This record gives sequence, structure tokens and C-alpha cells, in this order.
Amino acid sequence: MRIAKDTVVTLSYRVTDTDGNIVDEGAEPIIYLHGGYDGLFPRLEAALEGKEAGHELNIKLQPEDAFGEYDAELVSVEDAAMFPANVQVGMQFERVMDGNQDEAMLFSVTDVADGKVVVDGNHPLAGMALIFDCTVADIRAASAEEVEHGHPHFPGHHHH
Repeated sequence: MRIAKDTVVTLSYRVTDTDGNIVDEGAEPIIYLHGGYDGLFPRLEAALEGKEAGHELNIKLQPEDAFGEYDAELVSVEDAAMFPANVQVGMQFERVMDGNQDEAMLFSVTDVADGKVVVDGNHPLAGMALIFDCTVADIRAASAEEVEHGHPHFPGHHHH
């Protein structure tokens, strides 16, 4: 069987940066519904199209193909009084942008000093090129329900 639209694909994978440092060890395989359902980066999905089980793929994703370019406008310095007293570097919180509840973005605290807190809305991997090393472990036809919902279903997992 080959990877095509509406197949469910299992990938064993790992991700490194361009210096060979491991970014994601891939402890759990990626299982996604193929065919433009946003289950995988589009460039990766395109590269896997038509491949068979056992196929190995090593692909370099530029930032725009992965987590996007780094956007300096998403970094801001704010008064520590706006944050909990125990605020510290590495904390993450969601912030609604432009009053639109669906547009909550995840911000990370990157610095705390002198009554100021620096927050960054960029994904931690924004601006990074990533080397994606994966092997196609399994391919199966998606069920009608999976196609309708746009993602794979797993026995024993209930998504509401």
C-alpha cells in the first residue's frame, strides 16, 4: 500500500537541528491522516506522498516549512506587576489576541529582571531549520469517520 489521500500513516521519527542536536526524540510515533488535513507539515506530507511502508525519509525543513520565521514583534517587555509574584523564566500562558477567543497564542516568559518581564509569543522552534528523519512504519486506509473528522481515531481514546 502506498501513502495517498485518506490513508492513516504511522511514522517513526526524530528531529534534529542543523548542528545535529536532538530537538524531538520521537518517543511516540506520529500517526496522522494523509491528504491535507493539517496533521503534518505540508512539505513533509508532500515528500511522503506515494511512498510505501519501510520508506526512509531524511528531509530538511526550512523555518517557513516548519514552525515559521522568528517574529520580533511577538516579544514584549511588561511590568512584573501584571504577573503572579512567582513568575519565572519558562512559564507559559495563553493570551487572547485582538479580543478574539479563538486566537489565543501561547507566550513564554524568557526573562525576569528589575520589575520587568519579557514575554515571547514565538514557538520555541521558530526561526530554526529542522532535519526530519523518519521511516514509514505503517499505512492503512482511513475509515469514513476518520476522514469526516479529519484525524485518526485510536481504540480506547475518546476525543470530544
